[in-house]
Amino acid sequence: MTSLAESTALAESSSLLRGTRQYPETALWNDSADPDELAASIGFGAVGATCNPVIAYTAISKHLDEWGPRIARIAADNPTWGESRIGWRAVEELSIEAAKLLEPAFKASGGRNGRLSVQTDPRFHRDADALVEQAVRFSRLAENIIVKIPATAVGIRAIEEAVCRGVSINVTVSFSVPQAVQAAEAIERGLNRRAADGQPEREFGSVVTIMGGRLDDWLKQVAAKERMLIEPGCLDWAGVAALKRAYGIFQERGYRARVLSAAFRNGLQWSELLGGDLVVSPPFDWQLRINENELPVARRIDVPVDERIITELSRIPDFRRAYEPDGMTVEEFDGFGATRATLRQFLDADAQLDALVRDILVPAP
Repeated sequence: MTSLAESTALAESSSLLRGTRQYPETALWNDSADPDELAASIGFGAVGATCNPVIAYTAISKHLDEWGPRIARIAADNPTWGESRIGWRAVEELSIEAAKLLEPAFKASGGRNGRLSVQTDPRFHRDADALVEQAVRFSRLAENIIVKIPATAVGIRAIEEAVCRGVSINVTVSFSVPQAVQAAEAIERGLNRRAADGQPEREFGSVVTIMGGRLDDWLKQVAAKERMLIEPGCLDWAGVAALKRAYGIFQERGYRARVLSAAFRNGLQWSELLGGDLVVSPPFDWQLRINENELPVARRIDVPVDERIITELSRIPDFRRAYEPDGMTVEEFDGFGATRATLRQFLDADAQLDALVRDILVPAP
């Protein structure tokens, strides 16, 4: 893997920087709040970043020489707090510092970009009121904070209410066109309620994520379990197909939120979306891979996925559920395989962060 110093030196010739300059409407965000990675990604043209339990745990554990003493200080300053509350305060501090790096892009774009996404606690996934209250709190950490709420049945309700209360939203735990459409509709309802109440208009910069690579992952699991032989390579297009279809619907209906591509598994999730008014958010290592392989820079958002690939993928019922705008009802979102797998991973990361705090405060004998 290329070092951070090497990647910074190569920024001027990178495919990503050329892409962001040629197609400035396609915004590059860094799928990490790690300060070193974010600084290098900004050199590639990044104008946003994200944080979630997995990212926060990884960033903190990579820099324990810094975060060990800081977590100990948080605990000392708050002697009655438990492990989870201490860990989440560390996440807040990490997010505030990352948000500062993005302030120039935030001001330059009038609030459309320069956003740092902070995820709500996945342990609140059954409690809409708790999600909304935490979203409001996180939105006040910095002017350019955008808050991640899952596209579950409970989350859709929370998204509308949080938007009405002035929170900029990044919809997460989202893998399908119906989830993206229903989340965008919830954002519209929240914005319309604000307008009806005479609340001030501003650029919220809200985005609706489709975790394309996680859709690919799930469909590969389904195909293997069902012993289906899908034409080689087709399963790598599933997430891209969902992203392109959602993008077309967002443009047609004039939703004020943008589509965001996340959970990268291949370069198509960048190159096939170039030219669109949306966000691509690769992990930093994927940014390095894109640059090292000099992926082509060309407008591809309007080029449809080959119908032969769509037909082959449609043999899998869960692809049809994910691809058709009415493929799932809101009540069915929670039972979708990719939703359950991702929620479990985020919950596991919460537990890992708790354990990390425990090891700092109560080291093993």
